[in-house]
Amino acid sequence: MQNTLEFPGLLLLIDDRSAAFRATVAAAPSFDAPVPSCPGWTLADLVRHLGRGRRKAAAIVAAGPADAPPTDLGPEPPEDRAALLAWLDESVELLARTLREAGPDRACWTWWGDSQSPSTSGGVARHQVQEVAVHTYDAQLALGAPQPLPAVVALDGVEEFQFTCCATTTAWPHDPAVVDYHVVDGPTWRLRLGGDGARVTRLDPAAAPAEVDASASGTASELVLAFYGRVPLESLKVEGDRRVFDQLIEWDPSA
Repeated sequence: MQNTLEFPGLLLLIDDRSAAFRATVAAAPSFDAPVPSCPGWTLADLVRHLGRGRRKAAAIVAAGPADAPPTDLGPEPPEDRAALLAWLDESVELLARTLREAGPDRACWTWWGDSQSPSTSGGVARHQVQEVAVHTYDAQLALGAPQPLPAVVALDGVEEFQFTCCATTTAWPHDPAVVDYHVVDGPTWRLRLGGDGARVTRLDPAAAPAEVDASASGTASELVLAFYGRVPLESLKVEGDRRVFDQLIEWDPSA
């Protein structure tokens, strides 16, 4: 079975996807290009968003345990293209430096408090890999040349999304359901939905198959991009009760 990536590997993947994002936007003829996967945004908006997000993550990790995220994120991004790219570089380096100094086990505030992901610098690093990877896809799409997420990023991203964004102790408001997510030629994760919330299990490949209410299959990249709304659910092989997926899309456990 796939093992969760270790902290040094997560830092390398953040660096790799950040470099890919930077190279993509730097090659754009204009920062005014629209980003189809982020309606209403231009490439400049995407650069500002990614930079602010890295600064916020760095501030969260640096602050340690807290009841709320820090609000002071440093200077606002500049308007000039060259200055904006320099500000982006500083944002990415700030996050990398903060994570290296913190190590994987520093407790900190996170928005996913009751999920299956830890509220630690390691949990932040794991989620940051996916944030930067998906926004790199957004930038590539804006330039007309989207690429699948790298296999190692996407495979970890299937579990990270389920653990962080789906698992919760908030009661599922519909009939109990079991959903499987299959990676083609790879592992499967099972999401159980019920009155005690949503919990995710990585399945043992040797386990006997069980009856489920719905399932979705695709490459790891297709699954992650579907989770984040970058590709339609129809791009996956969906079986069983489609209504469960519609309910999942509409469900907001924090509401």
